[in-house]
Order: sequence, then C-alpha cells, then structure tokens
Amino acid sequence: MAHRVVITGAGWVTPLGHDIETVWARLLQGESGVASTTVFDASTFPTRFAAEVKGFDLKDFLADDADRHAHASRNARFALGAAQRAWEDSGLTNWMALAPSEVGVYLGGGEGPVDFFNFAEAVLAGWHGAPSDEKGTEARRHEGTKGNPQSPIRNPQSPIPHRLDGASWGTVAMRKLSRVRELEQDPNLAAGHIAVQFNAAGPNFNTLTACAASTQAIGEAALIIKRGDVNVMISGGTHSMIHPLGVTGFNRLTALSTRNDTPRQASRPFDRSRDGFVLGEGAGVVILESLEHAKARGAHILGEIVGYGSTADAFRVTDIHDQGRGPVAAMRNALDAAGMFPETIDYISAHGTGTSENDNIETLSIKQVFGDRAKDIPVSSIKSMIGHLIAAAGVVELIVCLLAIRDGMVPPTINYEHPDPACDLDYVPGKARKHPVRTALSNSFGFGGQNDTLIVTAYHDD
Repeated sequence: MAHRVVITGAGWVTPLGHDIETVWARLLQGESGVASTTVFDASTFPTRFAAEVKGFDLKDFLADDADRHAHASRNARFALGAAQRAWEDSGLTNWMALAPSEVGVYLGGGEGPVDFFNFAEAVLAGWHGAPSDEKGTEARRHEGTKGNPQSPIRNPQSPIPHRLDGASWGTVAMRKLSRVRELEQDPNLAAGHIAVQFNAAGPNFNTLTACAASTQAIGEAALIIKRGDVNVMISGGTHSMIHPLGVTGFNRLTALSTRNDTPRQASRPFDRSRDGFVLGEGAGVVILESLEHAKARGAHILGEIVGYGSTADAFRVTDIHDQGRGPVAAMRNALDAAGMFPETIDYISAHGTGTSENDNIETLSIKQVFGDRAKDIPVSSIKSMIGHLIAAAGVVELIVCLLAIRDGMVPPTINYEHPDPACDLDYVPGKARKHPVRTALSNSFGFGGQNDTLIVTAYHDD
C-alpha cells in the first residue's frame, strides 16, 4: 500500500530572518534581504553584494547542544537551526513512541565553504607564518583582509614571491589547512550533523543537484515514506556560497547581477532589465510523515505532498533546453503523480532566478503545460527578495507554498518594473495578493539540466 505523505513541521534560516512568521510577514511586505557583502571582502569582485543571513547564532536554536556542533560549517549550522525549528513545529520533540530507526534524513546540502584564504596564500605566496592550528585558521577566515598585507590574495598588486614546487605543496598544505574544516566541506556533513542531533538512525542521504537539490531531496524523501521504509523524514536543504570561490565561479559564468550601486533592486526575475541572479544563503527543513503516523499522534498537518516530477534536459550543463523539454516534463510528471489536471493549480512558485535564459524558458514551459490558463495563474519568485539560496532554494519556496495555502496570500515578485514580451505571465508584481490557494506547484531547475517539481495541497481527510 502506498502511504500518503504529509508535512507536519517547517523551519528556515533566511536573509530575512530565522522564524516562519517574521520571514513570511517580510516577504508579503516585499522587503529585500540584499545588501553589500560582509562575509568576506568583495571590493575587487564584479559583484559586491549578496543576500546574507544576519544575526544567526546556533545557541539561539540549540541552547544546550550547540557546542557538540562547534566545528560545523556555516551551512551545516544553518541546517541545524532550521531542523530544530521544524522538529519543534512538528510536535515530535516529546513523542516518546518514535524509534530512531523510524526517522531518516534527506538533504539537498551544498558543499561547505573552503578554507580559501589560507589555501590561496599557501599556493600563491608560500608560508607566511600564519597560525596553523584550527583556532587560528578560524580567526583568519573571519579576519577578511586583515592578514599579511603583502600577500597576493590580500593585495592583488603584490608580486608572487615564488612558485611552490610539487614537493613543497604537501608540506605547506599540511601546515596551513585545518583537518576539521577540510572534513566539513563535504556536502553530506550537514545531514550527518542533523542525524546526530535528532538521533535519526534511519536512511540518510544527501543530493547536490545544484539549484534543484532541496526540491529533489524532498521529493525523494516523500517516496521513501510512500513505500513504507520509515514513518518520518527530516528533509530540505542548506547552502552558503557567499565566499570567494562561489562568487568567482558565478561571475565567470556571467550568471550574477552586477548592479553594485543598487543592490536591493538587483534581483529582478522576469523583468526586461534583469542582468543575473543575486547569490543568497540559508537553509530550510520540513518534517515529512506518513499520514497514518501523523494522525496517530494527533499532529497538526501543514499540507500534503501529492506530486513530484524529476527530469534532466540531457542538453548542456549550463543551459536549459531552448524549448524547455526538461521543465515541461517535470511539471507534467508531477501532475500525473498527483492525479491532477493543470486546472487544479492555484499558484506557481517559480524558479525565477532573474537570468534572461531561465526566466524566458520557465515562462515558455509554464505556457506549454498550462495552455490558455497559464496567464490566469499567479506566478511569483521570492528570489527577488532573498536572492538565490542555491541548494536551499527549493525547500524555502515550498514552505512559502504552504503559507500561501494557509493564509490565502501569494507573495510578490519585487523589482518587476519593465515588462518583457517573452515573459508575459502574471508575476504578482510589487505587492502581495490575496488569492485562495488550495494547491500549489513549486519549480526548481539546476545547472547540469536538473529539473524538479513538487505539488503540495491543503490536507483533506478523505
């Protein structure tokens, strides 16, 4: 027997805050979490702004247990905070009948930030006598540009003293790099920290399918429950790419906006003047349960996962197929899995990155799936306010769908000021809208041609 899968808890850590109601209120107000980059000194980069998480302290979430995750990377800490809030929201905290083997974890977790400054200094300039212990490494990571002023990585005008030969690399790396920080770069570590914190001894997976990761993780976690392997899955995603390598990579791909003079207006999904996405960071977690398990303990049900579609473009690793064959198939597969027709969808949470190609093709894909009705469905992108959370984007957008169902409100797409003839749907420009939502569809499309769609609906007992 296939089990119905419901959502009983949700939590997030975002550039607009760390609790559900505060962030939701700010999204409905159309606030932006984008500002100048402070996580590192980005003054020499083409893009000098991002949507950063502010004021986060894991002790505010795990008062008694934060120290056991002292070496966790930034993104793993975000995941732990979001998971704790979701776990509390689900009411499972005091549910004594839950065996560890009944609980699994499935994250879309990105890689942890690399020890960039120490590694780059070692490679470019040799050993400068910086601290080699883990405490010293952590201090230098937060120092930004306060290190050796003559280092090429701190001062681009400084000459490189010498090139390290092959025999020296290992010696320098062993002295410079932290073994713990190297471990915490692994994408699966956030899922490991969550398993430790919640004694989740069931299946544990991590997927890193770029911007589609957390949507795919939730879809696959739902299938695990659906076939009866476990009763509870902790699922979602986390990522922080606001570091020199992350920004460099996306700048080299010309994927990031460079509106350095007006960062709050930089994320402009579907607007004719868009010039790329804004890099964000954060985490989101939902608690999935079989309906039988949730009902047995009298859980409050936030919504039901009824459809999931996953496809690959099989086209190019950096470009969506120009006719949207992957996104179209993902949406149609999700509808088929839900046993629904396009007429049942009341709101679409768009991938909506703010890049020219993505927004054009997503619009085209929606029109292919929904036909004449496409222009009557509200479509919005919260990336206009919180930037692109990469592996964590999909879960945060799914939580927005749950809140839209709960409150009958859909969030706006801010900075939409100049209509694009190729993007001609109802993007809820500027202001949130009261609109009854019973069923919502959420899209996530990732580099590599990965496409994932989830359909969530209000729970009904029939």
